[in-house]
Amino acid sequence: MQEFFQGLAEILEIDPGEVVPELVLAEHCWDSLAVVSTIALVDECFDVMLPSQALVACQTVADIEAMIKSS
Repeated sequence: MQEFFQGLAEILEIDPGEVVPELVLAEHCWDSLAVVSTIALVDECFDVMLPSQALVACQTVADIEAMIKSS
């Protein structure tokens, strides 16, 4: 999960230490480019392809983690 958090920090343009399950995505650069980049990151880290519409609905990093675990 550490590699995912590092990549997500780059996507959101924040410090890696700020990426925690409670992080509210909308408070950062969570736009369509971030969603597409996160899909690629999840595929690279976990070999899981997340649906973009479901990912857009995620509010926190924990929501993304739950989607990964359920896939």
